[in-house]
Amino acid sequence: MATTTTTNSNEAAASLSDVTEVTIHPLVLLSATDHYHRVARGTRKRAVGVLLGSSSRGAVDATNSFAVPFEEDSKNSEVFYLDHNYLENMLAMFRKVHAKERVVGFYSTGPQIRSNDLRIFDLVKRFVPQGTITPPVFVIIDVRPGRESIPTTAYRVVEEVDSNVPAAGKKGDNGGGAAEVRKTFAHVPSLIGAMEAEEVGVEHLLRDINDPTVSTVANLVKAKLSGLSTLTEKLVEMKDYLTAVSNGSMKPNSEIIANMQAIVNLLPNLNVEELVRSMLVKNNDMHMVIYLSALIRCVIALHDLVLNKIAYNEEVGDGLGEVVVGKVKKVDKADAGEEKKEDDDAKAKK
Repeated sequence: MATTTTTNSNEAAASLSDVTEVTIHPLVLLSATDHYHRVARGTRKRAVGVLLGSSSRGAVDATNSFAVPFEEDSKNSEVFYLDHNYLENMLAMFRKVHAKERVVGFYSTGPQIRSNDLRIFDLVKRFVPQGTITPPVFVIIDVRPGRESIPTTAYRVVEEVDSNVPAAGKKGDNGGGAAEVRKTFAHVPSLIGAMEAEEVGVEHLLRDINDPTVSTVANLVKAKLSGLSTLTEKLVEMKDYLTAVSNGSMKPNSEIIANMQAIVNLLPNLNVEELVRSMLVKNNDMHMVIYLSALIRCVIALHDLVLNKIAYNEEVGDGLGEVVVGKVKKVDKADAGEEKKEDDDAKAKK
């Protein structure tokens, strides 16, 4: 009975220590973007910082962050520098202002996992408060403007047993290799979340950034195009993974394959005649509406042009009447001059 209780408690502790999801708040994204533009913009460097927040039952909530001085050698991946004293001083000051926020992990602008990330994880783990069950997480924040999907990718550290390590056995021993435990990163679902005050601030920020010259239709079309490009990127990523698994260059993961199968099962069956006909009818109706809208807009534009021309002619005129009047006026002045001259000559003779 005691053994069963101990086993259940160990399983419960293991389930609580597993990271199930990571929520990134807008303040973290803004801070990481500002850090990158101040330190590594226009270079091949990356920015590294510490994530602050809270965790509960495997759900990590990153509400704040701060930058950390970091340098690494581009030629030798084993050489890097992280300022421990700066990190300790910043944590001490943050505890005075935000006592509830603690270290929940670290971020990097990546955009991919580097060889030094596991060593940085070991360093950041030292600053996690004692008694914390949930381990720190690693979040890659992609600050590139061309990215269409969510700019965050979260990972947790797991231990894997690699049995392909050759063992130094005796001569003639074909027993294979010895098992080796190594650490690696495993993907964790991440999402962007915000509190009510943060949502208000983000709305005001987006209102200032919004371009009034761009119409709503253009924004909708741009959103559709970005969604389709992201879908294409994900499908290509799935294809590359399946190709690598079939070639034997990557180990198969049952969870990933099960998710792919579920996605494929949710796709509609396009071989049904009724579905194909309904899609064609819907497509034709939408194209007809677009054609009629363009035709009506063209007719209205021509009508406005005709009205504008009529109004212009009424105000200014075509110019012919003024020329005729001018000539008449000139002739009248000449005749008046000749008559005046004749009168003067007649008076002089008298």
